Amino acid sequence: MTFVQPQVHLSLIDEDRFGIRIARAINVRADQLDAIDSFCITNQVRMLIARCFVDELSTAQDMESRGYSLMDTLIYFKRKLAAAAIPDFSSAVLIRPVEQEEAEIVATLAVDMFRGYKGHYHADRRLNPADCDHVYSSWAYRSIQLRQVADVVLVAEHEGQVAGFIALRMNSKSEGEGTLYGVSPAVQGHGIGRNLIIGALRWLESTGADHMIISTQITNVPSQKVWVRLGFEPMHAHYTFHKWYDESA
Repeated sequence: MTFVQPQVHLSLIDEDRFGIRIARAINVRADQLDAIDSFCITNQVRMLIARCFVDELSTAQDMESRGYSLMDTLIYFKRKLAAAAIPDFSSAVLIRPVEQEEAEIVATLAVDMFRGYKGHYHADRRLNPADCDHVYSSWAYRSIQLRQVADVVLVAEHEGQVAGFIALRMNSKSEGEGTLYGVSPAVQGHGIGRNLIIGALRWLESTGADHMIISTQITNVPSQKVWVRLGFEPMHAHYTFHKWYDESA
């Protein structure tokens, strides 16, 4: 097997969120673990967030033996825009691009949406739960304010109030990704999440994109049901591990 340099880097945004040196590694393979550890030790990393494909079982087992702890399983879905007609909206909920001055409103909404969310941050008992909640509100705020985070944020209006949102990023001319998506707990069950996805598909269609991808924790079955009913299909999945270097030999 030819060695491939691991995709590992310092995560300044995570360092800012939690006040410790954090690194990230993606698409990890077993033959890269020594190099990843070396990078983290050299850069005085305290916590590493690392992902490997779920079919890399031997890699996952090697990671566990080296002090990595499983935090979540992230599953990706894909929908080709031309595969079928994009459905009509299911209710009168208005889907529109966010206004810049609504950034604080959306960020505050994200606190309620993602409080205690069972992602890899909240799964780590060493991280402060309040700081984990703040990850999503700051992510929502940055998605509106910074073009490098998201190309557009669509919001849903329910009875005149912003009740949900989806952030979209163009990974390429052909691929758009739903990076952050949620509906206020107070108004769930009104088809708002479905309409947000339809709005995202329509926006991507207007850009000439070929397909949309979106991901969530494997335990988030309600969202997956919405996506499958709108023509999305499972694509691949990742395990997310955390490694704390102050606990490792």
